Amino acid sequence: MITAGIDMGASAVKAIILKDNEVLGKASVVMEIDRLKSAKAGLQAALDNAKITKDDIDKIIATGIGRKVVDFADKDSTVVGCDARGVVENNPSVKTVIDIGANESRAIKCDQTGKVIDFAVNEKCAAGSGAFIEAMTRAMQVSLEDFAKLSLQSEKTIPINAQCAVFAESEVVSLVHDETDRKDICRSVHDAIATRIASMARRVRVEEEVALIGGVAYNKGLVDSLEKELKVKFIVPEEPDYIGALGAALLAREL
Repeated sequence: MITAGIDMGASAVKAIILKDNEVLGKASVVMEIDRLKSAKAGLQAALDNAKITKDDIDKIIATGIGRKVVDFADKDSTVVGCDARGVVENNPSVKTVIDIGANESRAIKCDQTGKVIDFAVNEKCAAGSGAFIEAMTRAMQVSLEDFAKLSLQSEKTIPINAQCAVFAESEVVSLVHDETDRKDICRSVHDAIATRIASMARRVRVEEEVALIGGVAYNKGLVDSLEKELKVKFIVPEEPDYIGALGAALLAREL
């Protein structure tokens, strides 16, 4: 049986094609204004990677914030459910999942089958998401990769008091103008984000093992800050940004 999962994120569409337990193909494309067009482009890219056609697919499930626009999917499913299912497929010992995306973050408590027990979402402010980090990199005129590297070099933290991403950006600009060491600013940004995400995660009572997923999981600087804040060691999947799409493809197989 061949199934597909399409994760309609805020900044990218991720698609995975499965044949039983084998990944035949996957792709990630930029989310455009026309979300349906982006969904079709993401699926087609994954099909090309798998060297099959859409007619070969038995079932499709869409997830993510734009899942309702995917009119060619057989069904849609919540991000929370797909995240949990995707994580436990290869890590059944995981009890807590933290997903940090471009515009929001979420914490999920699940059992070894991927059934969701509880969850919490931070969707009202960008200060706990990838968008916040991107805003800070622009303010400091450094790449995301360098931002993470600089953060890991710092042993000092400077409190960033602003609760809003817009005001925090102004605060960072002021620190730059004061010639504050850049590595300390980077660390402080990650620590501020980690504090907000940890506060949300504690609402579901974090229990190990804990998996960290989403595109922001590639940022080792933030991973380090969040591990210290929660006092845990994360399981980070090899491709953490594809977990939602993987979970959708697995759920499609169970339809």
